[in-house]
Amino acid sequence: MTRGTTVVNATQTTPPRPARYDEAALDVLATRGDPLADATVATLIERGEVGDLNTLMRFFSTSGDKLPERLPAAAAGYFEATAMPPDWVDWEVMERARLFFTDNAAHINTGLAFAAMPVTYAVPRLARLLSSTHSLAYPSRRMAGTGQFVTYLMRSDSFEEGGKFIPAAQKVRLLHAAVRHHLRGGGHWDVARDGTPICQEDMIGGFGMFSLLVLDAMHRLGVHMTEEGAEAYFYAWRVVAAMLGCDMSAVPGTLPECRAYLDLYLRRGLGPSPEGVELTTRLTRLYEDVVPGTLFDPMVPATIRYLVGDTISGWLEVPRSPWDAAARAVPVFLGLLETIEDSGPLAEWALDKAGSALAGFELSSLTRGRVMHHAIPQELRPEYGMKAPRTGRWIPPAPVH
Repeated sequence: MTRGTTVVNATQTTPPRPARYDEAALDVLATRGDPLADATVATLIERGEVGDLNTLMRFFSTSGDKLPERLPAAAAGYFEATAMPPDWVDWEVMERARLFFTDNAAHINTGLAFAAMPVTYAVPRLARLLSSTHSLAYPSRRMAGTGQFVTYLMRSDSFEEGGKFIPAAQKVRLLHAAVRHHLRGGGHWDVARDGTPICQEDMIGGFGMFSLLVLDAMHRLGVHMTEEGAEAYFYAWRVVAAMLGCDMSAVPGTLPECRAYLDLYLRRGLGPSPEGVELTTRLTRLYEDVVPGTLFDPMVPATIRYLVGDTISGWLEVPRSPWDAAARAVPVFLGLLETIEDSGPLAEWALDKAGSALAGFELSSLTRGRVMHHAIPQELRPEYGMKAPRTGRWIPPAPVH
Protein backbone atom coordinates (compact mmCIF):
# COMPACT_ATOMS: atom_id res chain seq x y z
CA MET A 1 0.00 0.00 0.00
CA THR A 2 1.24 3.47 -0.78
CA ARG A 3 1.36 5.37 2.50
CA GLY A 4 0.05 8.92 2.79
CA THR A 5 0.92 11.48 5.40
CA THR A 6 -0.83 10.81 8.69
CA VAL A 7 -3.64 13.28 9.31
CA VAL A 8 -2.59 16.00 11.74
CA ASN A 9 -5.69 18.14 11.64
CA ALA A 10 -9.34 17.70 10.82
CA THR A 11 -9.42 19.75 7.64
CA GLN A 12 -8.07 18.18 4.48
CA THR A 13 -8.91 17.74 0.85
CA THR A 14 -10.79 14.72 -0.42
CA PRO A 15 -8.81 11.72 0.88
CA PRO A 16 -7.21 9.34 -1.62
CA ARG A 17 -8.73 5.91 -2.03
CA PRO A 18 -6.74 3.23 -0.22
CA ALA A 19 -5.02 0.45 -2.11
CA ARG A 20 -5.67 -3.20 -1.40
CA TYR A 21 -5.14 -4.13 2.24
CA ASP A 22 -2.57 -6.73 3.19
CA GLU A 23 -0.56 -7.78 6.25
CA ALA A 24 2.31 -5.46 5.44
CA ALA A 25 0.02 -2.44 5.21
CA LEU A 26 -1.56 -3.16 8.59
CA ASP A 27 1.87 -3.79 10.11
CA VAL A 28 2.78 -0.21 9.18
CA LEU A 29 -0.48 1.16 10.57
CA ALA A 30 0.19 -0.69 13.84
CA THR A 31 3.25 1.52 14.46
CA ARG A 32 1.53 4.87 13.88
CA GLY A 33 -0.32 7.14 16.25
CA ASP A 34 -1.77 10.64 15.82
CA PRO A 35 1.09 13.17 15.57
CA LEU A 36 -0.88 16.32 16.42
CA ALA A 37 -2.70 14.91 19.43
CA ASP A 38 0.36 12.99 20.62
CA ALA A 39 2.54 16.11 20.52
CA THR A 40 -0.12 18.14 22.33
CA VAL A 41 -0.49 15.62 25.15
CA ALA A 42 3.27 15.15 25.52
CA THR A 43 3.71 18.91 25.93
CA LEU A 44 0.87 19.17 28.44
CA ILE A 45 2.24 16.31 30.53
CA GLU A 46 5.80 17.64 30.37
CA ARG A 47 4.61 21.03 31.63
CA GLY A 48 2.28 19.60 34.28
CA GLU A 49 -0.75 21.24 32.67
CA VAL A 50 -3.09 18.25 32.29
CA GLY A 51 -5.00 18.93 35.50
CA ASP A 52 -5.67 22.54 34.55
CA LEU A 53 -6.77 21.48 31.07
CA ASN A 54 -9.22 18.88 32.39
CA THR A 55 -10.82 21.46 34.64
CA LEU A 56 -11.12 24.00 31.84
CA MET A 57 -12.41 21.47 29.29
CA ARG A 58 -15.57 20.99 31.35
CA PHE A 59 -16.51 24.55 30.38
CA PHE A 60 -15.83 23.97 26.68
CA SER A 61 -18.56 21.72 25.36
CA THR A 62 -20.23 23.45 22.41
CA SER A 63 -18.92 24.62 19.04
CA GLY A 64 -18.45 28.37 18.83
CA ASP A 65 -17.69 28.75 22.52
CA LYS A 66 -14.76 30.99 23.29
CA LEU A 67 -11.82 28.90 24.44
CA PRO A 68 -11.46 29.10 28.22
CA GLU A 69 -9.04 31.66 29.59
CA ARG A 70 -5.82 30.23 31.01
CA LEU A 71 -6.03 27.34 28.53
CA PRO A 72 -2.46 26.02 28.05
CA ALA A 73 -0.93 27.24 24.79
CA ALA A 74 -0.41 23.72 23.43
CA ALA A 75 -4.07 22.89 24.03
CA ALA A 76 -5.27 26.17 22.52
CA GLY A 77 -3.30 25.48 19.34
CA TYR A 78 -4.74 21.96 19.15
CA PHE A 79 -8.36 23.10 19.62
CA GLU A 80 -7.96 25.81 17.00
CA ALA A 81 -6.41 23.38 14.48
CA THR A 82 -9.20 20.81 14.91
CA ALA A 83 -12.21 23.13 15.19
CA MET A 84 -13.58 22.49 11.69
CA PRO A 85 -14.88 19.34 9.98
CA PRO A 86 -13.06 18.04 6.87
CA ASP A 87 -13.59 20.27 3.86
CA TRP A 88 -14.64 17.30 1.74
CA VAL A 89 -17.83 16.60 3.72
CA ASP A 90 -20.97 16.21 1.59
CA TRP A 91 -23.67 17.73 3.80
CA GLU A 92 -26.53 16.19 1.83
CA VAL A 93 -25.15 12.73 2.61
CA MET A 94 -24.72 13.72 6.27
CA GLU A 95 -28.37 14.75 6.38
CA ARG A 96 -29.36 11.34 4.99
CA ALA A 97 -27.23 9.76 7.71
CA ARG A 98 -29.02 11.81 10.35
CA LEU A 99 -32.42 10.72 9.06
CA PHE A 100 -31.21 7.11 8.94
CA PHE A 101 -30.16 7.38 12.58
CA THR A 102 -33.46 9.00 13.58
CA ASP A 103 -35.35 6.14 11.97
CA ASN A 104 -33.11 3.42 13.45
CA ALA A 105 -31.78 4.82 16.74
CA ALA A 106 -32.78 1.84 18.87
CA HIS A 107 -31.46 -0.68 16.31
CA ILE A 108 -28.16 1.18 15.99
CA ASN A 109 -27.73 1.24 19.77
CA THR A 110 -28.45 -2.49 19.85
CA GLY A 111 -25.77 -3.10 17.23
CA LEU A 112 -23.27 -0.98 19.15
CA ALA A 113 -23.98 -2.62 22.51
CA PHE A 114 -24.47 -6.27 21.53
CA ALA A 115 -22.24 -6.63 18.46
CA ALA A 116 -19.58 -3.93 18.08
CA MET A 117 -18.60 -3.78 21.76
CA PRO A 118 -18.34 -7.57 22.30
CA VAL A 119 -16.26 -7.96 19.13
CA THR A 120 -13.96 -5.23 20.48
CA TYR A 121 -13.59 -7.27 23.68
CA ALA A 122 -12.69 -10.33 21.57
CA VAL A 123 -9.50 -8.61 20.40
CA PRO A 124 -7.12 -9.36 23.31
CA ARG A 125 -4.92 -6.35 22.61
CA LEU A 126 -7.92 -4.02 22.86
CA ALA A 127 -9.26 -5.79 25.94
CA ARG A 128 -5.90 -5.32 27.69
CA LEU A 129 -5.92 -1.66 26.66
CA LEU A 130 -9.40 -1.14 28.08
CA SER A 131 -8.24 -2.84 31.27
CA SER A 132 -5.48 -0.27 31.64
CA THR A 133 -7.97 2.61 31.53
CA HIS A 134 -10.29 1.31 34.26
CA SER A 135 -12.94 0.29 31.74
CA LEU A 136 -13.07 -3.18 33.26
CA ALA A 137 -14.44 -1.72 36.47
CA TYR A 138 -16.67 0.91 34.85
CA PRO A 139 -18.02 -0.41 31.52
CA SER A 140 -21.04 1.87 31.82
CA ARG A 141 -18.77 4.88 31.29
CA ARG A 142 -17.54 3.58 27.95
CA MET A 143 -21.01 2.58 26.77
CA ALA A 144 -22.52 5.84 27.99
CA GLY A 145 -19.73 7.87 26.40
CA THR A 146 -20.10 6.01 23.10
CA GLY A 147 -23.88 6.43 23.08
CA GLN A 148 -23.64 10.12 23.91
CA PHE A 149 -20.95 10.62 21.23
CA VAL A 150 -23.14 9.01 18.53
CA THR A 151 -26.14 11.04 19.66
CA TYR A 152 -24.13 14.27 19.38
CA LEU A 153 -22.98 13.21 15.89
CA MET A 154 -26.48 12.60 14.59
CA ARG A 155 -28.12 15.79 15.83
CA SER A 156 -29.18 18.34 13.22
CA ASP A 157 -26.77 20.92 14.70
CA SER A 158 -23.82 18.56 15.21
CA PHE A 159 -21.38 20.63 13.11
CA GLU A 160 -22.98 24.03 13.64
CA GLU A 161 -22.28 26.70 16.22
CA GLY A 162 -23.82 25.47 19.45
CA GLY A 163 -23.40 21.79 18.52
CA LYS A 164 -21.67 19.39 20.90
CA PHE A 165 -20.08 16.90 18.52
CA ILE A 166 -16.89 18.71 17.49
CA PRO A 167 -15.74 19.46 21.08
CA ALA A 168 -16.52 15.86 22.03
CA ALA A 169 -14.42 14.56 19.12
CA GLN A 170 -11.56 16.90 20.04
CA LYS A 171 -11.55 15.60 23.60
CA VAL A 172 -11.76 11.92 22.60
CA ARG A 173 -8.76 12.43 20.31
CA LEU A 174 -6.74 13.87 23.21
CA LEU A 175 -7.90 11.01 25.44
CA HIS A 176 -6.58 8.47 22.93
CA ALA A 177 -3.25 10.30 22.78
CA ALA A 178 -2.98 10.32 26.58
CA VAL A 179 -3.55 6.56 26.74
CA ARG A 180 -0.85 6.04 24.09
CA HIS A 181 1.58 8.23 26.06
CA HIS A 182 1.07 6.48 29.40
CA LEU A 183 1.07 2.94 28.05
CA ARG A 184 4.22 3.42 26.01
CA GLY A 185 6.03 5.17 28.86
CA GLY A 186 4.84 3.08 31.79
CA GLY A 187 6.46 -0.22 30.91
CA HIS A 188 3.13 -2.09 30.94
CA TRP A 189 2.65 -2.38 27.18
CA ASP A 190 4.61 -4.70 24.90
CA VAL A 191 5.10 -2.53 21.80
CA ALA A 192 7.08 -5.26 20.04
CA ARG A 193 4.18 -7.69 20.43
CA ASP A 194 1.14 -5.43 20.31
CA GLY A 195 2.32 -2.38 18.36
CA THR A 196 1.52 1.19 19.32
CA PRO A 197 -1.53 1.36 21.64
CA ILE A 198 -4.59 2.89 19.96
CA CYS A 199 -2.60 2.87 16.74
CA GLN A 200 -3.89 3.70 13.27
CA GLU A 201 -4.67 0.03 12.69
CA ASP A 202 -6.92 -0.04 15.77
CA MET A 203 -8.53 3.34 15.15
CA ILE A 204 -9.49 2.29 11.63
CA GLY A 205 -10.61 -1.08 12.99
CA GLY A 206 -12.85 0.72 15.48
CA PHE A 207 -14.29 2.80 12.64
CA GLY A 208 -15.16 -0.45 10.86
CA MET A 209 -16.77 -1.98 13.95
CA PHE A 210 -18.91 1.04 14.71
CA SER A 211 -20.01 1.38 11.08
CA LEU A 212 -20.05 -1.89 9.16
CA LEU A 213 -20.46 -4.28 12.12
CA VAL A 214 -23.43 -2.25 13.35
CA LEU A 215 -24.99 -2.44 9.89
CA ASP A 216 -24.26 -6.18 9.84
CA ALA A 217 -26.03 -6.56 13.18
CA MET A 218 -29.05 -4.64 11.97
CA HIS A 219 -29.19 -6.80 8.85
CA ARG A 220 -29.01 -9.96 10.96
CA LEU A 221 -31.84 -8.63 13.13
CA GLY A 222 -33.96 -8.21 10.01
CA VAL A 223 -34.02 -4.42 10.04
CA HIS A 224 -34.92 -3.07 6.61
CA MET A 225 -32.24 -0.69 5.31
CA THR A 226 -31.90 0.82 1.87
CA GLU A 227 -28.51 0.90 0.22
CA GLU A 228 -28.67 4.69 0.31
CA GLY A 229 -29.30 4.74 4.06
CA ALA A 230 -26.56 2.22 4.88
CA GLU A 231 -24.01 4.07 2.78
CA ALA A 232 -24.93 7.41 4.39
CA TYR A 233 -24.43 5.95 7.88
CA PHE A 234 -21.07 4.54 6.80
CA TYR A 235 -20.12 7.93 5.31
CA ALA A 236 -20.88 9.68 8.60
CA TRP A 237 -18.42 7.38 10.37
CA ARG A 238 -15.76 8.26 7.77
CA VAL A 239 -16.21 11.88 8.83
CA VAL A 240 -15.80 10.74 12.44
CA ALA A 241 -12.61 8.89 11.49
CA ALA A 242 -11.15 12.10 10.07
CA MET A 243 -12.16 14.09 13.15
CA LEU A 244 -10.47 11.52 15.41
CA GLY A 245 -7.13 11.70 13.60
CA CYS A 246 -7.26 8.61 11.39
CA ASP A 247 -4.97 8.44 8.35
CA MET A 248 -7.59 8.98 5.65
CA SER A 249 -5.33 7.50 2.97
CA ALA A 250 -5.85 4.18 4.75
CA VAL A 251 -9.49 4.50 5.87
CA PRO A 252 -11.81 2.44 3.60
CA GLY A 253 -13.82 4.56 1.23
CA THR A 254 -16.64 2.09 0.52
CA LEU A 255 -18.45 -0.65 2.37
CA PRO A 256 -16.77 -3.43 0.32
CA GLU A 257 -13.35 -1.88 1.10
CA CYS A 258 -14.34 -1.76 4.76
CA ARG A 259 -15.24 -5.46 4.62
CA ALA A 260 -11.80 -6.24 3.22
CA TYR A 261 -10.06 -4.21 5.93
CA LEU A 262 -12.19 -5.53 8.78
CA ASP A 263 -11.85 -9.17 7.68
CA LEU A 264 -8.07 -8.84 7.73
CA TYR A 265 -7.99 -6.81 10.95
CA LEU A 266 -10.13 -9.33 12.84
CA ARG A 267 -8.26 -12.34 11.48
CA ARG A 268 -5.06 -10.77 12.83
CA GLY A 269 -6.49 -9.83 16.21
CA LEU A 270 -9.40 -11.99 17.39
CA GLY A 271 -8.93 -14.44 20.23
CA PRO A 272 -9.77 -15.21 23.87
CA SER A 273 -8.47 -13.29 26.87
CA PRO A 274 -9.41 -13.03 30.56
CA GLU A 275 -9.90 -9.28 30.15
CA GLY A 276 -12.34 -9.89 27.29
CA VAL A 277 -14.34 -12.32 29.42
CA GLU A 278 -14.53 -9.87 32.33
CA LEU A 279 -15.51 -6.95 30.11
CA THR A 280 -18.31 -9.00 28.52
CA THR A 281 -19.56 -10.22 31.89
CA ARG A 282 -19.75 -6.68 33.19
CA LEU A 283 -21.41 -5.46 29.99
CA THR A 284 -24.04 -8.20 30.30
CA ARG A 285 -24.75 -7.32 33.92
CA LEU A 286 -24.94 -3.66 33.04
CA TYR A 287 -27.69 -4.19 30.48
CA GLU A 288 -29.52 -6.63 32.72
CA ASP A 289 -29.67 -3.77 35.24
CA VAL A 290 -30.93 -1.35 32.56
CA VAL A 291 -33.88 -3.60 31.62
CA PRO A 292 -36.56 -3.42 34.35
CA GLY A 293 -37.18 -6.66 36.25
CA THR A 294 -35.39 -9.97 35.71
CA LEU A 295 -37.67 -11.86 33.32
CA PHE A 296 -35.85 -10.70 30.18
CA ASP A 297 -32.31 -10.75 31.62
CA PRO A 298 -31.35 -13.91 29.65
CA MET A 299 -32.14 -12.07 26.40
CA VAL A 300 -29.01 -9.94 26.84
CA PRO A 301 -26.45 -12.79 26.45
CA ALA A 302 -28.77 -14.50 23.96
CA THR A 303 -28.75 -11.41 21.73
CA ILE A 304 -24.96 -11.12 21.97
CA ARG A 305 -24.56 -14.78 21.00
CA TYR A 306 -26.98 -14.39 18.10
CA LEU A 307 -25.19 -11.33 16.71
CA VAL A 308 -21.52 -12.29 17.13
CA GLY A 309 -21.76 -16.06 16.66
CA ASP A 310 -20.74 -19.09 18.71
CA THR A 311 -16.96 -18.81 18.27
CA ILE A 312 -16.60 -15.28 19.63
CA SER A 313 -19.29 -15.97 22.23
CA GLY A 314 -17.28 -18.98 23.39
CA TRP A 315 -14.11 -16.90 23.76
CA LEU A 316 -16.06 -14.32 25.77
CA GLU A 317 -17.84 -17.04 27.80
CA VAL A 318 -21.29 -15.74 26.90
CA PRO A 319 -23.66 -18.19 28.62
CA ARG A 320 -26.11 -20.31 26.69
CA SER A 321 -29.77 -20.45 27.70
CA PRO A 322 -33.18 -21.48 26.35
CA TRP A 323 -33.55 -17.83 25.34
CA ASP A 324 -31.07 -18.37 22.51
CA ALA A 325 -33.97 -19.59 20.38
CA ALA A 326 -36.00 -16.50 21.28
CA ALA A 327 -33.19 -14.28 20.00
CA ARG A 328 -33.43 -15.98 16.63
CA ALA A 329 -37.09 -14.92 16.48
CA VAL A 330 -36.25 -11.21 16.81
CA PRO A 331 -36.03 -10.66 13.00
CA VAL A 332 -39.59 -11.99 12.67
CA PHE A 333 -40.82 -9.61 15.35
CA LEU A 334 -39.01 -6.63 13.82
CA GLY A 335 -40.37 -7.55 10.40
CA LEU A 336 -43.89 -7.41 11.83
CA LEU A 337 -43.20 -3.98 13.34
CA GLU A 338 -41.90 -2.69 10.00
CA THR A 339 -45.04 -3.97 8.28
CA ILE A 340 -47.10 -2.01 10.80
CA GLU A 341 -44.86 1.02 10.32
CA ASP A 342 -45.40 0.93 6.55
CA SER A 343 -49.17 0.77 6.99
CA GLY A 344 -49.54 4.52 7.37
CA PRO A 345 -48.00 7.79 8.57
CA LEU A 346 -49.54 7.55 12.04
CA ALA A 347 -48.06 4.11 12.67
CA GLU A 348 -44.73 5.28 11.27
CA TRP A 349 -44.73 8.31 13.58
CA ALA A 350 -45.69 6.23 16.64
CA LEU A 351 -42.99 3.59 16.09
CA ASP A 352 -40.31 6.20 15.34
CA LYS A 353 -41.22 7.98 18.58
CA ALA A 354 -41.15 4.68 20.47
CA GLY A 355 -37.72 3.85 19.04
CA SER A 356 -36.35 7.28 19.93
CA ALA A 357 -37.79 6.99 23.44
CA LEU A 358 -36.21 3.55 23.89
CA ALA A 359 -32.83 4.84 22.74
CA GLY A 360 -33.17 7.83 25.05
CA PHE A 361 -34.11 5.63 27.99
CA GLU A 362 -31.11 3.41 27.39
CA LEU A 363 -28.72 6.38 27.22
CA SER A 364 -30.21 8.09 30.28
CA SER A 365 -29.97 4.84 32.23
CA LEU A 366 -26.27 4.48 31.35
CA THR A 367 -25.43 8.12 32.07
CA ARG A 368 -27.81 8.39 35.04
CA GLY A 369 -29.00 11.61 33.49
CA ARG A 370 -25.58 13.26 33.52
CA VAL A 371 -23.40 14.60 30.71
CA MET A 372 -20.32 12.41 30.26
CA HIS A 373 -17.15 14.54 30.28
CA HIS A 374 -14.02 13.30 28.50
CA ALA A 375 -10.83 13.98 30.44
CA ILE A 376 -7.17 13.26 29.81
CA PRO A 377 -5.95 10.62 32.29
CA GLN A 378 -2.91 11.73 34.28
CA GLU A 379 -2.12 8.09 34.98
CA LEU A 380 -3.54 4.68 34.17
CA ARG A 381 -4.31 1.73 36.41
CA PRO A 382 -1.39 1.15 38.75
CA GLU A 383 -0.67 -2.32 37.40
CA TYR A 384 -0.65 -1.04 33.77
CA GLY A 385 -31.77 7.50 7.11
CA MET A 386 -34.04 8.60 5.00
CA LYS A 387 -37.47 6.84 4.83
CA ALA A 388 -37.88 4.76 1.67
CA PRO A 389 -40.18 2.04 0.34
CA ARG A 390 -39.28 -1.55 1.21
CA THR A 391 -37.36 -2.08 -2.01
CA GLY A 392 -33.68 -2.07 -2.84
CA ARG A 393 -32.80 -3.55 0.53
CA TRP A 394 -29.15 -3.20 1.58
CA ILE A 395 -27.18 -6.44 1.55
CA PRO A 396 -23.86 -6.57 3.44
CA PRO A 397 -20.74 -6.93 1.29
CA ALA A 398 -19.50 -10.50 1.16
CA PRO A 399 -16.45 -11.60 3.18
CA VAL A 400 -13.12 -11.46 1.41
CA HIS A 401 -11.64 -14.91 0.85
